[in-house]
Amino acid sequence: MMSLRLRLFLILIGATGLIWLAAVSWIYVSSQRELEHVLDTRLQEAARMVASLAEGFGRSSSVEDADSKALPTLSGYERQLSCQIWSLDGRLIAKSSGAPEGVLTDRKSGFSDHEINGEAWRVYAVEDASKGIRVLVGDRLGLRERLVGDLVKGLLWPALLIVPLLGLLIWLSLNRGFRPLAWITNDLTHRKADDMRPVNVAATPSEVQPLTNALNQLFAKVELARRHERDLTAFAAHELRTPLAGLKAQAQVAVAADDPAVMKHALRQILVSVDRTSRLVRQLLAISRLDARGEEQGAEPIVIGDLIDEIAGATAKPDAIAVSVDERLAALTWMANRECLELAIRNLHENAIQHMPSGGHVRWTLGSSPNDIAVEDEGPGIPENEMPQVGTRFFRGQFKSPIGSGLGLSISRLALERIGARLVLSNRTDTKGLRVELLRQA
Repeated sequence: MMSLRLRLFLILIGATGLIWLAAVSWIYVSSQRELEHVLDTRLQEAARMVASLAEGFGRSSSVEDADSKALPTLSGYERQLSCQIWSLDGRLIAKSSGAPEGVLTDRKSGFSDHEINGEAWRVYAVEDASKGIRVLVGDRLGLRERLVGDLVKGLLWPALLIVPLLGLLIWLSLNRGFRPLAWITNDLTHRKADDMRPVNVAATPSEVQPLTNALNQLFAKVELARRHERDLTAFAAHELRTPLAGLKAQAQVAVAADDPAVMKHALRQILVSVDRTSRLVRQLLAISRLDARGEEQGAEPIVIGDLIDEIAGATAKPDAIAVSVDERLAALTWMANRECLELAIRNLHENAIQHMPSGGHVRWTLGSSPNDIAVEDEGPGIPENEMPQVGTRFFRGQFKSPIGSGLGLSISRLALERIGARLVLSNRTDTKGLRVELLRQA
């Protein structure tokens, strides 16, 4: 593919050449028009001047320009004007040197074009009845065309000499103009793979700044993704270490125990550790999928009531905890990606059950507006000083669940962002517990 530098060079050279040719054409046309006007005016003035001086000519005199041989040669334009003086009865009284023998024009007065001896002439005639003469002054049209042609040649020859110099200057200017791109290229080429420093935009021209700004935004996104990946790996390793250590310890207790009650308690604790570990692994996989996912994809109509019933039926819960779904949710439909919405609702439902005391009630209902969803539990709620940190990955807070990992709200928030919705958390005012609303953006 042709380089941008060469493409711009050819465009500038072509544009310059076209502009030059257009200017030469315009100068040719306008010069020809102006030159014809000037030369016609000169013909008029010459004819009138000769007519005013022709009083002294005799009827049979023949006047030759006595000084014509002494005039200097002017680049082939000498003797351009030819003059004839005729009597009104048709006799040639006088003519200038080099004027043709035949009459220049039969017209009594004014301008006319004629062909004499194979040459085109422009003639002006003026008749003076008081003196009995008719003065004819003309010049060859070929000389006029030579004048214009020589003028155009005078413009074209410098162009042929200037174009190579102009091309060199354009090429050098392009090289200088592309120097900031060369600096950016050199900077990026010599960077290490983990160097995500922003590109310096101070020395770049305004046309290149959108590119550098886009690069810097990309670097920031990549660095944020890498930081999330490092944090996720570190936190996951830490969170997995605790249940795995508990599994090992409880297994050792179960193996060494002679008392069936102690063994049974150890096995129950192993089940708790397995549940916590499996939920953590599932949540880590969900976080990874959401981080890799772009904007909302594959939107479809989803009946909210049916989805919550499906999730509630598939989620294990203690028998002492009640779950209710408002009938009005059966008439509420969201157009969204099903996987993201299901992921958000499942994690909110699991969080509510985990923080629920024995005999508690989890209730799904409409939110503040008919298009929003809300879930309420009767757990301890969230201390006000922890509200700004809620939703941060692996933040568990004061009232943490034994099998929680601090990822549930993070997953719900991220999944809702992917479908254009958001979470609003608040402590209930009518009783203890937390109220979480899922707000669909307009």
